[in-house]
Amino acid sequence: MRTNKRPGLTRRVLVETALRLLDETGLEGLTVRRLAAELGVQSPALYWHIRTKQELLDEMADAIIQAAGMGPPREGESWQNWLCRRATAYRASLLAHRDGARIVATARRLSPETVKLFEAELAAMTSHGFTPALALRTITTVTYYVNGFVLQEQSQPQAQDESRPEAPSPSAGSSPDLPDPAATPTLLAAVHEGGPALGDQAFTHGLQTMIKGTEASMNSTTR
Repeated sequence: MRTNKRPGLTRRVLVETALRLLDETGLEGLTVRRLAAELGVQSPALYWHIRTKQELLDEMADAIIQAAGMGPPREGESWQNWLCRRATAYRASLLAHRDGARIVATARRLSPETVKLFEAELAAMTSHGFTPALALRTITTVTYYVNGFVLQEQSQPQAQDESRPEAPSPSAGSSPDLPDPAATPTLLAAVHEGGPALGDQAFTHGLQTMIKGTEASMNSTTR
């Protein structure tokens, strides 16, 4: 039977340390044993606060989500602007930690506090004309979009450059990483015109497409 625990070791300290360790080692390097060593304790001491590694991952995901600043729209803020702001802040929170999107994707349970904030968001959306089902579908769709987008960003060997790519040389087709300019003129024109597939510009385009689609759907049902 457990009879004591290390003074000063709290769930908050544990999660903050785990997130810092995540930034250093990535998800693969994050183990309970390594976390215990970082905290200067034996592994069993952690089980006063977490029962399993999955519970630790859930706590880390919860911290990342809450850091984005959940909550309903501000007074006078349109649902479109709020949803854009919410998604942008959520993406920034995921990107703030190495493998942040993977951590959130593995979460199985969120805290009652986070669920309460989510409830407040849904209730606010219904006051803007959404049905409860459409409010839930809209937020979850945008959330899944952000998760997937950041998963792609964080899987890249290097951060994406927002600058426009230079025109490929005539010999670019010989590289396995670049298309043959003669065979893909439309693709290359699209890249030059629209920039890279990842990054702020691409993220905003996809987000605005979903918001405008939702707005059009709502307008069509109220006619």
